[in-house]
Amino acid sequence: MGKGFDLQLAVPTGSLEAYIGAANSIPVLSAEEERELATRLQRDGDLSAAQRLVLAHLRFVIHIARGYSGYGLAQADLIQEGNIGLMKAVKRFDPDVGVRLVSFAVHWIRAEIHEFILRNWRIVKVATTKAQRKLFFNLRSSKKRLGWFSSEEVDAVANDLGVPRETVLEMESRLSGHDVAFDPAADDDDDAPSVAPAQYLRDAGADPAAQVEASDWEAHSVASLGEALATLDPRSRDIISQRWLGEAKSTLQELADKYQVSAERIRQLENNAMNKLRLALAGSMRPAE
Repeated sequence: MGKGFDLQLAVPTGSLEAYIGAANSIPVLSAEEERELATRLQRDGDLSAAQRLVLAHLRFVIHIARGYSGYGLAQADLIQEGNIGLMKAVKRFDPDVGVRLVSFAVHWIRAEIHEFILRNWRIVKVATTKAQRKLFFNLRSSKKRLGWFSSEEVDAVANDLGVPRETVLEMESRLSGHDVAFDPAADDDDDAPSVAPAQYLRDAGADPAAQVEASDWEAHSVASLGEALATLDPRSRDIISQRWLGEAKSTLQELADKYQVSAERIRQLENNAMNKLRLALAGSMRPAE
């Protein structure tokens, strides 16, 4: 399937309610039908199979898009972007992997919606106060030149719009800024190199030195715990092991029955043993002089 993958979705576009009703009326595909259509698409480049796969999953795009209704963006736009992600998912879907298309497509649908929100979120949120909203709609027409305002221009705009000087400076900074997506763009068809922060920010967890240090510290801690346990008498060591180190932890009463003492006595022995362990571990963790 190449550049010709441009489906004309057979649903009304004039009314969002009509679109949703039409999308929900399209039957859901069975696993066998989905696999057959995906195989035809992958093997033969059958665009009619691709169209059926897309149409049968429009209802899922609507469901996902509804989850982003709180961003102040039109629901129809969110659905449209989600449909683009769905088509990309259909293009890349491999029926031999053994998962349903809807599970595979969720990533692509959300990725396109996220990208759309990030492209438009700064515009939606750039003006939050009344003064900022006033500036947002008037600042461009108030600018006399490209670039940053001079001090005199800032004072002039503030006087013309009746807002504080600091508000003008803040809004100019917001309008001049640009958002950078943390992740690469959802469309990976473009061969141009991307420089998203996700590709060059340092991953501390992948530092070999940090991994060796963590491994050494874990080994040292385990060895220190073993040495500390060895300082306890057999009964106290067994109580600590049964109460704290085993997968199936024993209760105070179970240990009391085992040693023929009261549960309160077991609690006292446990507390004494824990105090001894803390002292022993504190000594082993102290750096050498």
